Amino acid sequence: MRIHDDTRSVTGTRSARPVLRHPLAALWSAFVLVHLLLIILGVFGPGSPLGDVEVVYRGWAESIGVGSIVGITENFVYPLLALVPIAGALAFGGPAYLGTWFVLVCVLNAGAFFVLLRRRSQWAAAWWWLLFLTLLGPIALVRIDTVTVPIVIVALLWLRRRPLWGTVLLTIAVWIKIWPVAGLAAAFVASRLRWRILGAAAAVTAAVIAVSVTLSLSRGSGIHVLSFVTEQAGRGIQIESPVAVPWLWQAALGVPGSFVYYDQQLLTFQVAGAGTAAISAAMTPLLAFAAAMVLVLGVRTQRRGARWVEVLPPLTLALTLTLIAFNKVGSPQFMSWLAAPIILGVVLHGRVWRSPALLGLALAALTQLVYPYLYDWVVVANPLMVLALSLRNLLEFALLGWALLALYRVTPSPRQRVGVQPQTLTSLTTESKESSCS
Repeated sequence: MRIHDDTRSVTGTRSARPVLRHPLAALWSAFVLVHLLLIILGVFGPGSPLGDVEVVYRGWAESIGVGSIVGITENFVYPLLALVPIAGALAFGGPAYLGTWFVLVCVLNAGAFFVLLRRRSQWAAAWWWLLFLTLLGPIALVRIDTVTVPIVIVALLWLRRRPLWGTVLLTIAVWIKIWPVAGLAAAFVASRLRWRILGAAAAVTAAVIAVSVTLSLSRGSGIHVLSFVTEQAGRGIQIESPVAVPWLWQAALGVPGSFVYYDQQLLTFQVAGAGTAAISAAMTPLLAFAAAMVLVLGVRTQRRGARWVEVLPPLTLALTLTLIAFNKVGSPQFMSWLAAPIILGVVLHGRVWRSPALLGLALAALTQLVYPYLYDWVVVANPLMVLALSLRNLLEFALLGWALLALYRVTPSPRQRVGVQPQTLTSLTTESKESSCS
């Protein structure tokens, strides 16, 4: 009897070891466990991270049935294609909306994860992404931004060998949430195929606008396809944004006139105090100026003869961080954007990108600490939480500084240093196929 038990135990152990030791099985098992953990934390954990999906998104989706379609018949805070996943999550009815949303986001993440796992050299980036999602917490699944992240990951990876389809995916993502424009702009600067990239992006944009205008006119309403621009411009300074830190500290220290309030129309907590109106108005031009300066640095690096593979990752990361660090909104889900450019950098440059990878993990962990678990302390300007938020925001600028320095230090390729000029359009096409859109 003892021999029989021992034999069964040894056999079971031996049969389990190949599965546990197989890298792909381990990666997919970890993928499932991480997403189950995030769903459990979102549904049963402390805080209230599900409000946007269960209340706001579901409300927009259900309003379609009564003829009120955001982006078509009325203004919308997001670009038009955000309505596709928002309405799609209603496929199995209102009571199943949250569950359908989780399935939708998990399927998109699985698609991006599958693309990452197709090459063994990309497995380290896949492990990093799983750790990043875990540290970021449930917010990684319950905002419209999380629909765009896996699309952008695939798009940036495809720019290497499928520049047309990579551009199409990036443009689609831009029309869901505007931040992937960082990847489009970086690709335009870094690639010699920039005019093809611009043409593909313009074609997708024209198609989206044409469909929107047609639907709006058919319903006798005004044209709302660009309403997301004006809707966002009217925001105040959200408490999580870096620019809000001075007023948060004033509120924490009891300075008269500085406090946190809830904007009933935009459903966000914002800061009030001396100078907030003027600074809020200045932030959008400042953001545009900062992004322009980053692009100028990218153009300088590209014109010195640097290869696209050296320019694209740090330029994409720098532009993405500029959209975060100089933004007066600063929602916690913005940290999810960092996954795409960091994964691209790790895939293309490996250990060289160790510092931004570690900084990205730190930013994710501090974001989960701030939201959703201790967010009630943030809105009352608890000094400890203001300190944590200040540290998180400082790390954003530290990571931005790393990206800018990496972009500045890029050296020209040997071919450009010896003065060899590009030969012909045919050779450029061949080079682009072999060396990723160079």
